[in-house]
Amino acid sequence: MEEVYKPIWVSIIGNVLLALLKLTVGFLYSSIALISDGVHSLSDVVTSVAGYFGLRVASRPPDKDHPFGHSRFEPLVAFLIGEALLVVAYEIGRDSVQRLLVGEAIAVNSVMLGVTVLSIIAKEAMFRYSIHIGRRLNSQILIADAYHHRSDSLSSLAVLVGLSAQRFGFQYGDALAGLVVVAFLVKVSIEIIRENVGYLTGRAPPFEVCEEIKRRALSLQNVLGVHDLRAHYVGSRLHVELHIEVSPDLSLKEAHDVSEEVKERIEEIPEVDRVFVHVDLKGVTE
Repeated sequence: MEEVYKPIWVSIIGNVLLALLKLTVGFLYSSIALISDGVHSLSDVVTSVAGYFGLRVASRPPDKDHPFGHSRFEPLVAFLIGEALLVVAYEIGRDSVQRLLVGEAIAVNSVMLGVTVLSIIAKEAMFRYSIHIGRRLNSQILIADAYHHRSDSLSSLAVLVGLSAQRFGFQYGDALAGLVVVAFLVKVSIEIIRENVGYLTGRAPPFEVCEEIKRRALSLQNVLGVHDLRAHYVGSRLHVELHIEVSPDLSLKEAHDVSEEVKERIEEIPEVDRVFVHVDLKGVTE
């Protein structure tokens, strides 16, 4: 199995087990906080499955309909993951507010607290694994999925605090914990949506990346200048266009070789997918 898919399968299997455990205990003891947390984990299963298929599509080679590949499908799926989180947040928030208004109290026991602690440990471990692989491979789906785990871990922590407060006599602890889960969900979903809208709309890379591109081009002896540098994201990878200036004394083959070397050096940058180099003669063409 390719490395990029391993965190997705860990997410799917882990979230199925956690969701079943939290939903079973939640319904058994009428805890809206645990039920909400279970739904949160169940939504992670759905989005992880969507992420798996997004990665499969994004890895397809270029074809007639998509001559630059299918990499935009990855941020598209990540964007949809963010939208799904907002829907889940609304459902949980509605149920939590309803319980606050009704003032319904529940009895909290050690089983409920134990399940919550187990969820925190498991989800934090899944977060660390997914974020490590996602950042190393520059996979926006894995990064989005990782923050799903982190939001679930933090929301489970809020559930633990709420249930503990309820056990010591604060009757709104369970419902308030549900609202805290909503806050985490909304924050993470907005971050995922904003990040991937940039990838889908051809956002420019950070200033530091552009400077690194220039530095690599100018590091070659025969490159006398660089101008008209443009770079934008196609999915999570960069397409770069730039003009280099060379001496008019170079032969056509020598100028071509310089442009190919510039292309190779810039494509060594992990974020860069393709580089298009235009050669200008210093003092003759622009």
